This record gives sequence, structure tokens and C-alpha cells, in this order.
Amino acid sequence: MAVRTQDARRERTRRRSTAGAVLAALLLAPACAGPRDAPTGITAQEVGATLDRRAAAVMEHDTDAYLAALDPGAASFRAAQRTELHNLADVPLESWAYKVKDVTDKGADRVTAQVELRYRIKGYDKAPMSSSRTVELVRRGEGRTWYVAADRAADGTSGQLWQQGEVEVVRGTHSLVLGVGRRAAELRRIADTADRAVPAVTASWPEPWAERVVVLVPESVEDMAGLLDSPVASYRGIAAVTTGEVGGSGQAPADRVIVNPQAYGMLGDFGQRVVLTHETTHVATRPHTSAATPVWLSEGFADWTAYRQESRTAPEIAPELTEAVQSGDLPAELPADGDFGFGEDAAKLSRAYEGGWLACEMIARDWGEDELIAFYKAVGSRSERDGAVEQAMHTVLGTTTQDFTARWREYLRGRLG
Repeated sequence: MAVRTQDARRERTRRRSTAGAVLAALLLAPACAGPRDAPTGITAQEVGATLDRRAAAVMEHDTDAYLAALDPGAASFRAAQRTELHNLADVPLESWAYKVKDVTDKGADRVTAQVELRYRIKGYDKAPMSSSRTVELVRRGEGRTWYVAADRAADGTSGQLWQQGEVEVVRGTHSLVLGVGRRAAELRRIADTADRAVPAVTASWPEPWAERVVVLVPESVEDMAGLLDSPVASYRGIAAVTTGEVGGSGQAPADRVIVNPQAYGMLGDFGQRVVLTHETTHVATRPHTSAATPVWLSEGFADWTAYRQESRTAPEIAPELTEAVQSGDLPAELPADGDFGFGEDAAKLSRAYEGGWLACEMIARDWGEDELIAFYKAVGSRSERDGAVEQAMHTVLGTTTQDFTARWREYLRGRLG
């Protein structure tokens, strides 16, 4: 089915250093840590005190207090920050804090600080999300007070949704949808689909997970790419992706599903259900996914979850692989990680996803769903790829990679031939 190739899941930018968890930071705990090269007379504590005032103002939605921490002489910056604070107004924040990582003296009462912004969405984030920021501060007035003069994403770090516009918030039973520049009715439909996805994932993945999902809906694919700090071309035609920390360190305490509204909107109900169930599966399985997990397993399991309650036939779900099998072009090996890259042609990419799905479906049929879960966890429990799949196949499935691949090829013939 052509929708599969473009329906979203593909690019797991996943900055998925997969299962890590960021240590919790209380909102108004001291936002300071010993800098590596603190200039004489300038301490991280001084910078942290200014940022603490700013953090408190965010949580209290106090515009005057928020602006009071900003450089009085930076008119355009102050205007932009006023707008950004307004954009955040409806986001249900539980905490917002800064941790100073490093301070560099720029002379003339000016410093640059490398800062980690930590924030938590109430009811959804078990630990703070984090985003690296570069903050410039200046010292002014008789009181020699430090003020924030600039605040931007650190190099190699993406922006945040509220920096793109006013955030509309829609709450579902199991979901929280945050959108910018999208109609409330559209966001409500996405929340309703996400609410169906969560119990479907729980039915497939018995391990404990939050059973809640946060969905971000930017205004355009360009804005989606901005949230992922990646080229726009990587996401055209991609309906949704899952990422750990948006703009974060890669040590993800939670995931965000990010929707490309143009591509997602072109899908029908079936495609939209599959997309959000697939992506929600990545949220649930993140703690058991590691560098050892091959892409065919992580993507195949997400597809298995998304399709298992649907009535479509295997050839309908896997049209590209069906065509290949029926023309005698049976894959010799399980899909390699590189086969899932968006630089590949669409047909090859589709065959990779379809092959991973059918590998997981085969495990569930021939060994059982419990063994599929156990196999996924066994692979993900390893920190490195070398030998992880082979060991799990031996201990959980009682087979070898060579035998598994042969069985998979026969399974493709039977299901698609």
C-alpha cells in the first residue's frame, strides 16, 4: 500500500540513545554547577540566580517578573521573549529550571553561559526534558545586576514548539496534543486517534509504561524539521516521527511524537491510526530499546502492533515486498539498518519496513507473542549490537540467525507468494 512508504514512521530521528533517563531537577533548586573555567569575579551561582528568577516567572506566568530578568537595553529581545512567554501560557508545566554548565567571560561586563533548560509537562513527564541553551548576560546599573541579553539554542540543538508560535493545547484521555498554527478541531482529531493508539499498544506491550503520549503538531514540515534540527528534505512526505528529547541531550526520560500536518492530513483514517499506533509503540518500548536493537526489530515490532488489530491482508500491507516475492526477487537477508535510511528509494525503504513487520509477525505466530516480547527485551538489554541478536535468538527462540533467516524467507513466500 503506497501509504506505508510515506505514512510516517520511517525516520526515527530518534535521537534515540534510547533508554536513558535524565536525573530530576526541582524547579527552584539552585540552578548552578561548578563551571570549568569560571572567570574571576563571575560565578555560576550569580548567573544561576538570574536564571532562577526567570524560571520562577515562567511558572507563575508573571510577565513583569520575567521581563525584569532581561537586559533593559535589548528592546527586540525583550519583545521576542514577551511573545515566547505568551506562547507558553496554556502549556501545563510542572517545572521549569536552568542548570548552568559553563561560564565564559566576554569582557566589558558580559558573559556567555552554557545552560541546560529542564522542564516537565504535568502528568506526562516522569523526569524533566532538557534542552541545551547558550545564554548571554550583561551586568548593568549601580547594583551591578546581571541580566539576560540573549538566549538561543546551543549549536547542534533544535528549538522548542513555543518558539514557533502560540501553543494550542488539547487534552485527550491518554494524550496531550500541543499545536501551533493548526485548528483546534484538527488537534482534537489527532488526540482522539492517539487515545485509540495507547490501549492498542498496551495490549501488545505488557511491560509497564506511562500509557500516555505527548504529540506535537507544528504548523509546517519546515517547523517540524526545526524541532528535530534536521534538513526539511528528510521529512517531506513523512507523517510523524518519534524522538526522545526535542532539542535535548539524548538521555530521554520521555518521548514526543511529532506530526507533519501536511503529510498526516493526506492519510485516511486507517493510515492515521497506523501512524500514531506505530509511533506510540516506540514511546512504550523505549526503555527496552538500545544500540543493540536492529532497526528491523524496533520498526517491525511497531508495525506489528499497529497492524495486528487491522483487517488488511499481508499483500495489502506489504505491496512492495509482495511484488518482489511474486517476481522471484526474495530477499536473501533480513533488512539492514541502512535499508531504512531516507536516502534510499521509496520501494527499497518500504520493503525494509515490510520485511521487519513480517519477521515480528512470524515470531509471534511460530514462537508466541510472549516470546516476541521476551526476544525484544533480550536484545535491548545489551548495550552493543555485536552478538546481541544472535544470543537472544539462541536463548529465547532456540534458533540461530541462519535458521531464523531461512524460516523468514519461507514465511515471506507463504504470506506474499
